Amino acid sequence: MVSKITSGVGISVETYYQAAYSNPAGSEYMFAYKIIIHNHNTYPIQLINRQWHIFDSNGVERTVEGEGVIGIQPILNPTEIYEYVSGCNLKTEMGKMYGNYNFKNLYNKKLFSVAIPQFEMIAPFKLN
Repeated sequence: MVSKITSGVGISVETYYQAAYSNPAGSEYMFAYKIIIHNHNTYPIQLINRQWHIFDSNGVERTVEGEGVIGIQPILNPTEIYEYVSGCNLKTEMGKMYGNYNFKNLYNKKLFSVAIPQFEMIAPFKLN
């Protein structure tokens, strides 16, 4: 698990290879990742949007942007934690992701950015 705190918001990420949804013969590798968001601030925040940078080990990069996460824009009160699971498909058995979330401080309505730490996705058979 990797973790990072930016602007009072902690982000932790854990990854899982999804063998049942992967097809190595067809260069399709599916990974799930669990994100834990922890509001360490003294004010409520709302996750507005996200941006991901996704890299396959063959040098291909793509960027994904969108509102909220998994279709919602969660609100976190002080000390509250929000968790979700999502997925990423790669064309290689290894890759990495990192990005940022944009949050709104619900007291003063100002937007701020929070870094999502870089994490690796590696099919277990690649580690042998």
